[in-house]
Amino acid sequence: MFGPEGPSVRELAVQALSSVERGYDLLAPKFDHTPFRTPDAILDAVGSALRSAGPFDAGLDLCCGTGAGVGVLAGVCRERVTGVDFSAGMLDVARERVTPTGPPVSWVRADARALPFAPAFDLVVSFGAFGHFLPRELPVLFAQVRSVLRPGGCFAFPLVAPPRPGSPGYWALLGFDTVMRVRNAFWRPPFVMYYRAFRLGDVQRGLAAVGFGVELQPLPEFGRRPDGSPRVRLVMARLPDRAQVPG
Repeated sequence: MFGPEGPSVRELAVQALSSVERGYDLLAPKFDHTPFRTPDAILDAVGSALRSAGPFDAGLDLCCGTGAGVGVLAGVCRERVTGVDFSAGMLDVARERVTPTGPPVSWVRADARALPFAPAFDLVVSFGAFGHFLPRELPVLFAQVRSVLRPGGCFAFPLVAPPRPGSPGYWALLGFDTVMRVRNAFWRPPFVMYYRAFRLGDVQRGLAAVGFGVELQPLPEFGRRPDGSPRVRLVMARLPDRAQVPG
């Protein structure tokens, strides 16, 4: 699961018994050598889709981690790119490893549930971070994203189809979520990472509730499942061109 440059079992155990923020501070130097980093294939596919939808002026990578998604934004944004994360350790690694090749890049430490920005972005992306938010937190998260987008702005993120019930992937995710729930029942502070809690129907309803129009774009690079549905979709949530207050 982890290469020789990845974290040891002991390091993972220490991380798992920490808070989310402290855990990622500890993991940051080796994060890019774990399966938790978004694969380049997904980053490239999202970048290709966004180039067709763009260009954009200012972009924000929400929960940017070590900055892998910032490269996607740098390829589609003309003026500036910002990465925001609440882990100081992850941001330190991002500053060291990400070399801007397009618009200038800035890094901001902040909680995604309380973003310190005006409506100054045309595009917000996020990769692999939603498992760190409980379902009840999604309305706040989506409202925060809406608050930093200009009229007509877009919130885009990939969503992998859940594994079929009874498949090895299904049991692996169920087992992981069960272990996390048991851990959080007996240990404080909690470590929120639930891979099965971010469901497409809930996401669509939550985005619509704060004023987004939602489109689902298949990423053809990943093909389709036996039932014909896409293996990976790009969720494209757009605001109307003129600011409106949701009813």
